[in-house]
Amino acid sequence: MTTTQRPPTLDPLAVSRWQRTAPLASPWLHEEVARRMQDRLQWIKLQPEAWAHWGAVRGGLQAHAQLAKIYQNSACYVAEASMERSQEAMKKIASPWWNPKQWRAARTRFEAPPPASVDMLWANMALHESADPQALLAQWHQALKVNGFLMFSCLGPDTARELRELYTQLGWPPAGHELTDMHDWGDMLVQTGFAEPVMDMERIILTYETPARLLQELAELGRNFHPARFPALRGRAWKARLEQALARHLVRGDDGRLSLTFEVIYGHALKAPPKIKVSALSAVSVEDMRSMLHGQRPHS
Repeated sequence: MTTTQRPPTLDPLAVSRWQRTAPLASPWLHEEVARRMQDRLQWIKLQPEAWAHWGAVRGGLQAHAQLAKIYQNSACYVAEASMERSQEAMKKIASPWWNPKQWRAARTRFEAPPPASVDMLWANMALHESADPQALLAQWHQALKVNGFLMFSCLGPDTARELRELYTQLGWPPAGHELTDMHDWGDMLVQTGFAEPVMDMERIILTYETPARLLQELAELGRNFHPARFPALRGRAWKARLEQALARHLVRGDDGRLSLTFEVIYGHALKAPPKIKVSALSAVSVEDMRSMLHGQRPHS
């Protein structure tokens, strides 16, 4: 995928439908990835005055509670993709007004952060589901203050490779849309205006007792957004054939459990001070001038 194109194998209508119908819960894998992201915060010295959690309901409600403890004196914005998710976030995150803890806690707003309003933007397992990731990265960049930082994770190309290979062997349409490589994400961050991107990746192998449990987990995690996916619902006979094929091809060890790979990409980047082109006559906005004068980059 080039930095000027939307993902070529992702159907925007399917993405929009999933945003409306996805379970209002944080999948186990998302919470686990969020815990691993939090371990990386020990290297970040900046204590944000305000931070944003992009997609808390699906990205990790347990993780949000931990982040709220870490940044208990920081204002917080919780941005969700739909009204239903925003209402669920309010239900699960907001403390009752009569709770004494609420009186001392920093304020939480359930809305997208205004431009240049937060020092950290946290987005766990959201980017690979965006129909226009460049636009989403631009939103994140706009929300950050100068020298603020982005922490994100997403799925990479090796995710569910066993299932993709099986579909190919059976002559079926693609099992899922193509996922972006971490090096391409790094390039896109730079194109968007971020500085000093740090990318790393790990593979997590999950095992399942039965094909049915594996398919249930995949249904909780997401959907196949590939434009060339099966065009209609399949019947019970097709599902039975799929489960039989999974039982034959996804068993690795002697315990009979089915294995499935998830490639998880982690990213961190800074919002650098704006670069002003110098000429015989240069026009600089007041906001940019303030950023250049006061935007000394903290160590992170």
